[in-house]
Amino acid sequence: MPSLKDLKNRIESVKNTRKITKAMQMVAAAKLRRAQEAAEAARPYADRMAAVMAGLTANSAGSDTAPRLLAGTGSDQKHLLVVMTSERGLAGGFNSSIVKLARQHADRLRANGKEATILTVGKKGREQLKREYGKLFVNHVDLSNVKRVGYENAREIADDVLDRFEAGNFDVATIFYNRFESVISQIPTARQVIPAEIPEGEDAAGVSSIHEYEPGEDAILAELLPRSVATQIFAALLENAASEQGARMTAMDNATRNAGDMIDRLTTEYNRSRQAAITKELIEIISGAEAL
Repeated sequence: MPSLKDLKNRIESVKNTRKITKAMQMVAAAKLRRAQEAAEAARPYADRMAAVMAGLTANSAGSDTAPRLLAGTGSDQKHLLVVMTSERGLAGGFNSSIVKLARQHADRLRANGKEATILTVGKKGREQLKREYGKLFVNHVDLSNVKRVGYENAREIADDVLDRFEAGNFDVATIFYNRFESVISQIPTARQVIPAEIPEGEDAAGVSSIHEYEPGEDAILAELLPRSVATQIFAALLENAASEQGARMTAMDNATRNAGDMIDRLTTEYNRSRQAAITKELIEIISGAEAL
C-alpha cells in the first residue's frame, strides 16, 4: 500500500499534468478556428476547380491527344500512396486513422499483385509505417518547421509527385488525409489525384455547356492538370490541419477530465489512509494509557 507521501506526490504530479493538458486544449482551440476557416475557405475553390476540370475532360477523355495526367499510362500496376499526417502527436486517433486506411489500401494492392510505394508527409505517419512498410518508402516531406501550411508547401509536394510520374515511377497516385467535419468527427479519406478522376454531376455539365475555351481544351488541360494536383494536395493539407487541431482539442479535453477523476480518487485514498493512520495512533495512545 502506498504511503501518504507517495499519494501526495502522485496527486501533485497528476495536477501538473492536468495543467499541461488544459493548456494544450486551449491552444488547440485557438488554432482550430483559424485552421477550420482556412479549410472551409479552400473547399469552394477546390470544388469549382473540379467542376471546370470535369467540363474540360468531358470531351477530351479517351481522345488520342488527352494529356497523360488525364488519360493515365494505360496501366494501373504501380501505385504511389501519399500519406499525409501530422508532425506532432497527442491528437488522439488522428494519425492512426489515416495510417490504417493507407495500410489497408497497400495490403489490398499487394494482394492483387500490384506494386505500391509510399511518400510520407508528416513524421507521425512515417513512424507508424516504417516498421512494416519501410522498404516501400520513396521520399519524406518534413513540415515540422512550417508554422502555417501554405500553397508553396503543396506545390513542392505536387512537383515531386509529378516528376515521379513523368519518370514512370508509378501509374496511379492516391493521397490519404482526414477530412474535417467537426471537432469530434474527422473522416479518413483516400483521393486519387493521378490520373485525374472525372467528377460527375450537374455542375460539370453546366461548366462544359456554358464556356468555350481557347486555344483548345487539350492545351488548357495540359496547364490546369498539374495545378489541379497541387490544389487537391493543398486542400488536403488544410483539411488535415483543421482535423489535427480538432482531434487534439478533443484528446486533451478527455485527458483533462481523466486527470480530474484520478485526482479525486487519489484524494479519497489519501484521506482514507490518513484517517486510518490517525485512528491507529489514537488506539495506540489509548491502549498505552489503559495499560498504565
